Amino acid sequence: MPNINELTLAKELIKFPSVTPVDAGAIGFLAKQLRKLGFDCKILEFKDKKSKPIKNLYARLGKKNPNLCYAGHTDVVPPGNINDWTVDPFKPSVKKNHLIGRGANDMKSSIACFVSAVDKFLKKGKFNGSISLLITGDEEALAINGTKKVVDYLKKKKEKIDFCIVGEPTNPNKLGEMIKIGRRGSISGTITILGSQGHVAYPHLSNNPINTLVKICKQLNEHKFDKGNKNFQPSNLEVTSINVDNTATNVIPAIARAQFNVRFNNFHTSNSLKKKINLIVKNLSKKNKCNFKIDFHVSGESFLTRPNKTIYMARNIIKKITKITPVFSTTGGTSDARFIRKIAPCLEFGLVNKTMHKVDECVSITDLKKLTQIYKNILEEYFK
Repeated sequence: MPNINELTLAKELIKFPSVTPVDAGAIGFLAKQLRKLGFDCKILEFKDKKSKPIKNLYARLGKKNPNLCYAGHTDVVPPGNINDWTVDPFKPSVKKNHLIGRGANDMKSSIACFVSAVDKFLKKGKFNGSISLLITGDEEALAINGTKKVVDYLKKKKEKIDFCIVGEPTNPNKLGEMIKIGRRGSISGTITILGSQGHVAYPHLSNNPINTLVKICKQLNEHKFDKGNKNFQPSNLEVTSINVDNTATNVIPAIARAQFNVRFNNFHTSNSLKKKINLIVKNLSKKNKCNFKIDFHVSGESFLTRPNKTIYMARNIIKKITKITPVFSTTGGTSDARFIRKIAPCLEFGLVNKTMHKVDECVSITDLKKLTQIYKNILEEYFK
């Protein structure tokens, strides 16, 4: 059987226009490639009343422990205006030693590198343990019917994962700069302030909710939740919108709303933050004689994987191949590691993230070769 080339496989994966929640055949294609390598593949489809069905894949080669898992996603964000691209985003092209296409960076190429690494690793002979892949089609959007439900499925099946590599693009500028060993939590909220409507010429006869909301937003924005610690930057709240459904210039509105998001470190939980924010809103609303309501949505809690021998081993391999010593970091947005960490320790390492979600998303061909080598060497060391 010929070698699986990471560039060829990345191109094939990018050709599937798998914009969340559409799978477009990507999961089935990947399962077919893995079956050729001997993997037992289970395509898991989950759905609920509020969202469309999502296809996921759990593939495992071997029945013994330890089980080293690679996690990733085949879904991508929309390409935006196709006319802004220099190539068709779903007809990948190589220009100036870079592969261009939607998903080239985030993160179909990383999946291709790992599969190629497994292929090369298996050609060296038998190994003592198992290799698995947990691939979702629901990372870029709601993340309701993706990795979260696959993890629940694995728990019910008593499927043990001993360590997981999440292939998200983690490097800011050069391959080898950064390993993610945790992530900040994320909580969003909508604040609704209820005043009373009235004529602008008689403000004393009404209660303008905008005034109260602006004071609340100011206090939330200025509130220092913490100073951060050696593993996490300070927690941060951003007001993301203020909305008043009022087209009349001579009417004081009855309702005003604001949305916000907090990225928080391990000094807090989502519940402790809810209490803090609720108290600030409650006190200012009461002071200004307004009623209020807050709706919260938690995307994930903060978490940290304490560096262990596997993480240090991976760092040494990355350093040897890239000539860069990667820093351990918890920066950036959320990832599916927030679900996987409930069943296994994990690190995140993938490609350079400079062009993810952008027009002409691309990845260096040289980086693809190096990442394949890194993943192969990790497999060799882990199962030594």
